[in-house]
Formats: sequence, structure tokens, C-alpha cells
Amino acid sequence: MNRLFGAKSTGPKPTLNSAISNVDTHVESLDVKLAKLTAELTTYQQRMSKMRDGPGKSALKQKALKILQRRKMMESQRDQLQQQSWNMEQANMMTDNLKNVMTTVDVMKDTNKNLKKQYGKIDIDKIERMQDEMQDLMEMGNDIQESMSRSYDVPEDVDEAELDAELEALGEEAEFESSLGSGAGKEGADGMPGFMVDEVPQFVDEPPQQGKVKEAAG
Repeated sequence: MNRLFGAKSTGPKPTLNSAISNVDTHVESLDVKLAKLTAELTTYQQRMSKMRDGPGKSALKQKALKILQRRKMMESQRDQLQQQSWNMEQANMMTDNLKNVMTTVDVMKDTNKNLKKQYGKIDIDKIERMQDEMQDLMEMGNDIQESMSRSYDVPEDVDEAELDAELEALGEEAEFESSLGSGAGKEGADGMPGFMVDEVPQFVDEPPQQGKVKEAAG
């Protein structure tokens, strides 16, 4: 039975990438064969161009015709394999995109689950009460600062009449001090007042007269 239907394969299943690689390898081998056929056709064409019409030329033409048929068949087979490879590459890209989408969905599910778990531990009412307490403390601090910066025994209101009287008194005091300063400048160099310096007599010896000196000598 195994000879008729074959045994069940126990090896690893082929992947899409391995299938693409095998097809590409087959396409490359076909390209090599097509290059050889093209070279043979070129040789026949060069030989026939130098021959006259006759049985020999007809025989070469039949051989060239068979080679051309083989080349066309191989080109058709190569085009089919290239299309298969392209289709598998598209399927591979779609598979990769689907894997990326599934990975993203799984990450989003885990993130959503963790967020719900974390936010479930937060009490909104407790946060609101804490904010209210912080606001009350800030207002209390402002009241304390305002109270500490208050001045003592300082009149809050001063009218203009009181200000004019104060300025006039200061002006009179300045004039009085200025008059005292000018009187002190009249003192003498020895520290005596000016009125005493004017009344002090100057004792200056008068020079002796010549006539009186001679009489005294005689």
C-alpha cells in the first residue's frame, strides 16, 4: 500500500519562504537553458546567412525551428513560475502584515488590561479632597503672610493740611540752624566772638622822639 499511495511524510512542512526559494531557483535554471538556446539560434542564423538555398540550408532551418519552439516553451514555463513566485511573495507579505497586526492587538489588549488595573486603584474622591485641602492650606498661608506683613502704630491716613504744617516746621528749623551757623563764622582765629574782637585795644609802643633823647643826654 505504501508503494501505491506513499507513506505519510514525517519531515517538517515546507514554508512559504522555502517554496519561493525553490521556484526562484527553477527560474534561474530556465534562464541558463534559454541563454544556451538563444546562443544556438544565433549560430544557426550566422551559418544560414552564408549558405545558399538548398537542402543543407533547409535542414539547418528545421533544427533552428525546433530550438525556437523549445525556447518559447521554456519562456512560457519561466513566466508561469515567475508569476507563482510573485503571488507567493504577496501572500508572504500579507502573512507578515497579519502577524504584525495580531502582535499589535495583543499588546493593546495587555496595555488596556494594565491601565484598567492601575486606574482601578485610584480613588477620584480622595484626590478631590486632597486638592480641596491643598487649596485651603494655600489660602491659610496667604492669610498668615498678610498678617505678618502688617505695620504697627502707623497712621493709615494723613491729610494734606498736616503735611503742609510739617513741611513748614521743617523749613523754619532749617532757617534757624542756618542763622546760627552764619553767626558762628564771625568768631576770631583765637576762638573769641566777633563782638569781643572789635573792642579789644591794640597796645603798640610809639617810637621815641629824637629831641627828647638829646635833652636827656645833655
